[in-house]
Amino acid sequence: MKTLGFIINPVAGMGGAVGLKGTDGIDILNKAIRLGAKPIAPERAEIFLQELNNLMPNVKLLVGGGIMGENEIKKIGFNHTIYGERKKSTTSEDTIKLASILAKSDLDLLVFCGGDGTARDIQKVVNLSIPVLGVPTGVKMHSGVFAVNPQAAANIAAKFLRGNLPVKETEIMDVDEKAFRNGRLSAHLYGYVLSPYEPLLLQGNKMGSPITESELRNQAAISVYVIENMIDNILYIIGPGTTTRTITDLLDANKTLLGVDLFYNKKNVAQDVNEEKILAAIAKKKAKIIVTPIGGQGFVFGRGNQQISSAVIKAVGLENIIVVSSKSKLSGLKHLRVDTGDQKLDGLFRANNLKVITDYGIEHTVKVE
Repeated sequence: MKTLGFIINPVAGMGGAVGLKGTDGIDILNKAIRLGAKPIAPERAEIFLQELNNLMPNVKLLVGGGIMGENEIKKIGFNHTIYGERKKSTTSEDTIKLASILAKSDLDLLVFCGGDGTARDIQKVVNLSIPVLGVPTGVKMHSGVFAVNPQAAANIAAKFLRGNLPVKETEIMDVDEKAFRNGRLSAHLYGYVLSPYEPLLLQGNKMGSPITESELRNQAAISVYVIENMIDNILYIIGPGTTTRTITDLLDANKTLLGVDLFYNKKNVAQDVNEEKILAAIAKKKAKIIVTPIGGQGFVFGRGNQQISSAVIKAVGLENIIVVSSKSKLSGLKHLRVDTGDQKLDGLFRANNLKVITDYGIEHTVKVE
């Protein structure tokens, strides 16, 4: 029987929908809770466990007590052993302590539910000693250790435990959250872990756009085309990214580079909004969403723009989504990806694909995986 270690960071991702761009630290977590944030990691952990149970029920799990894994594992019925205390709340120190305990056990694979901060905590004690896989439940997920969604993580885990996948050294990246909230992206490499290698189901590392004259001209051409086709009295929900910011620069309007802003009649009417503010705004107006994929990963929803939630997308409608991407960015992507947390909505994206504006008057239909 194969043995899998399993750790849930129960607060991972809570800062996303409320626009806090992460939940590292107790002060930010408390702020997220005051803003109405709800835990998302337990639900996504349960999706992973249910899918793993469907694929490979005869695996033993070593899990954290209470909200760090025990609660979800008992719903599925795996053979399991519990480590650590049952706490009402946890910190990064609890993740590090549990990872250290599990690292000394005879594990075949360690799976965690969290974001880049959780990945850093685990890397500190595991390094290259045990293969590690991340179930994406955070806000910041720049590291290559994450599967594209919980179902994909279960598929990777099952394939690896059956001996059908190799391992590869994978970068653990994280950003400075304080700088991130102030509109500056400062990412650092913190180390490496071994991960099961399945390129179709792993998200890969985030890649920035090249700063070249041709790239800037391409972004400007895209932006002019989008602006010329903007409709009066429509609310535009504009997501983060350099390409989307070029649109607002040409409108002579300041936009948060890493946040979500609202534009109405080509003017910025709200900056760095969260899910609640977006839903309130679109309840009174027709709306469209403008987003750009993440370079190297291809995500248009579910990474770094969780404020544009599944509820927002369904209220706006798939037909009112505008995707923009420079030609160089799109050339590095085999397909686009979505991970909204709503499996039915993700299925609709995959069934319909997305049109992507890549230059002035030029659109391409791109497959969504």
